[in-house]
Amino acid sequence: MTPGARTQQFMRLAAPLIVGAVAVACWQAAVSLFELPPYLLPSPARVLQALVDDRELLLGSLLVTLRITVAAFALAVLFGVAAAFVFAQSRWLEMSLFPYAVLLQVTPVVAIAPLIIIWVDDIQLALILCATIVAIFPVISNTTLGLKSVDPGLLDLFRLYKATRWQTLIRLQLPAALPYFFGGLRITSGLALIGAVVAEFVAGTGGAGGGLAYQILIAGFQLNIPRLFAALFLIAATGVTLFLLMVWLSRVSLGRWHDSEILHVR
Repeated sequence: MTPGARTQQFMRLAAPLIVGAVAVACWQAAVSLFELPPYLLPSPARVLQALVDDRELLLGSLLVTLRITVAAFALAVLFGVAAAFVFAQSRWLEMSLFPYAVLLQVTPVVAIAPLIIIWVDDIQLALILCATIVAIFPVISNTTLGLKSVDPGLLDLFRLYKATRWQTLIRLQLPAALPYFFGGLRITSGLALIGAVVAEFVAGTGGAGGGLAYQILIAGFQLNIPRLFAALFLIAATGVTLFLLMVWLSRVSLGRWHDSEILHVR
């Protein structure tokens, strides 16, 4: 790695941290300068204190939300990839079914979540289905686009050598689709988390099975704004962690052969 690449990599990590530190400092200064009460805007110190004092409660709720998120993410990947494979093999099926995938994407989950919760007896399963509906479209659209974005010359070469449909899919279309697939994963991971939180808000689940959304609702009712901010911080940190995990997975999978990742390591 060249010195310039090392500097660029360092700045890629340092720049967001510097911006975050400045934002937190300005936040603390504004609260101190205008003497804002904690029920309006708590200081970063109070939020940190809430994270420490309520760590057992918040971490337990985080695990509930995380379980829903991971399950929804796995279902979105499984069914999204399966749908993309079908669409890539049959243009008629794509034209017939893809508009319904778009319909799922544009329909607000808060409008259909009450129906799913009524139809499904298990509340956890209902929340997972709601989050899956929110998260599945990027996997379908990106993977379908990737499977169709093959080099026409290579496709003609496979046909010339009489490759089967399965051989063409595995050896040509699938490698071409991987960069698009991983791009979809980065979006889907965040949408699965958003879907889980929104579904929890709609369901209003509480008690031992309550997630971070429930803690936000209760903290708002009690005007415990530091705990509310602490729960929001955990949601944001979880989303960033999931995104970074997808970026790492993409680089591990593509870093040795695809230009989109090779350029990052030079």
